[in-house]
Amino acid sequence: MDFQMASFITSGLLVIIGLYGVFFVDNVLKKIIALEILGSGVNLALITIGYNGGTIPIKLPNVPVDVFAKESAYPLTHALVLTNIVIEASMLAVMLGVSIILYKKYKTLKSSVILKED
Repeated sequence: MDFQMASFITSGLLVIIGLYGVFFVDNVLKKIIALEILGSGVNLALITIGYNGGTIPIKLPNVPVDVFAKESAYPLTHALVLTNIVIEASMLAVMLGVSIILYKKYKTLKSSVILKED
């Protein structure tokens, strides 16, 4: 098994674990952790798509353009992952803030109690 296939399998497992946590776990904090695991799986999949076993995507003056285009990694997916990391960090801060407010209001973090109609 090569490196890229192992990365795809790992990213798939992370996505499955994250989805399981989001849909089947009752604690809000555990759901937040599951969302972060899901995001890590997506990031790993994007990085794996952009990897082709080549060199870093920096054009040096002595490298011909056709060789550079054929052998360098695809930089767009790496830029998307960096953007996704920043978005995930801000979302994590908001989700943790909302979970603090939910705990102060309901004195629990169980989703079934919070979503129960009064």
